[in-house]
Amino acid sequence: MSSFVFPARTTTAEIELGTALQPKFGADGLIPCIAQDAATGEVLMFAFMNAESLARTLETKKATYWSRSRNKFWVKGEESGNVQVVKDVLTDCDQDVILIKVDQTGTPGAACHNGYKSCFYRKVSAGAKAGDTAPKLEFDAQRLFDPATVYKKK
Repeated sequence: MSSFVFPARTTTAEIELGTALQPKFGADGLIPCIAQDAATGEVLMFAFMNAESLARTLETKKATYWSRSRNKFWVKGEESGNVQVVKDVLTDCDQDVILIKVDQTGTPGAACHNGYKSCFYRKVSAGAKAGDTAPKLEFDAQRLFDPATVYKKK
């Protein structure tokens, strides 16, 4: 259990301009978190945190998320070795989003479980137009590793 305790949210002025971290967790107990490469600014991934995973992240300096699909804590890199070492933790003006700046470690230092540096490795095709029922995606990055060799089925 964490030693961090997040206070109840107070006034708008204190939340927006004060110095106390008062994260706004949703009705499901989660807050969105964006992980960004501390050196390049590249957005690596998006995940959710609950109060305990945010506290663990602050304590350990290793990005720790709440996995909605597995319903458990998830320390980034616990299986792949591609750990996110947290350099800075920021929040937005109304404290309902967390941004962590990380050093993405490991070989080859990929954040995405599909083998890419960033989870944002596809973009909407430049040819997409209004009325398209399913705009096409184009790959915008090269795969750094084969997930089948990194993630072993248990």
